[in-house]
Amino acid sequence: MEIQLKLNGRPVRDSIDADTLLIDFVRAHGCASVKRGCETSNCGLCTVLLDGKPVLSCSVLAARADGHEVQTLEGLQAEAEEFVSFIADQGAEQCGFCNPGYVMNTIALLRENPDPTDDEIRAYLAGNLCRCSGYEGQLRGIRAFLNARNQAKEGKDCG
Repeated sequence: MEIQLKLNGRPVRDSIDADTLLIDFVRAHGCASVKRGCETSNCGLCTVLLDGKPVLSCSVLAARADGHEVQTLEGLQAEAEEFVSFIADQGAEQCGFCNPGYVMNTIALLRENPDPTDDEIRAYLAGNLCRCSGYEGQLRGIRAFLNARNQAKEGKDCG
């Protein structure tokens, strides 16, 4: 079966087996940030954006992405750069394995809700498994980013 889609802004056309998972498709096309974790849709390591919405690529057939846009961390570096240092500053990237899933979900969260509460952040990131940090570091990092962004915005408004 042949599919075509946009992967990180570039058109991709490929012939696939009907049972090819989206995770295997994007990794075959050079997107190593998409990680294979649990393979049961429980850890969030394989998160990609499908038409701007986070999906677990280990549970989506590549054929479902035919005609759609898929974004991985490789295609969202500029957007991710805005806040990943805040997460790192909180020590929340200890082993780094879960970071791509957290970053993808944080991008989706901030696109949908630019000023979330802590409870909204926790709820949005609940599907991401982290075995190192206890989750609070990610929350503190996102909150620090939002506070810095809001302070910068207030400074521009007053200046």
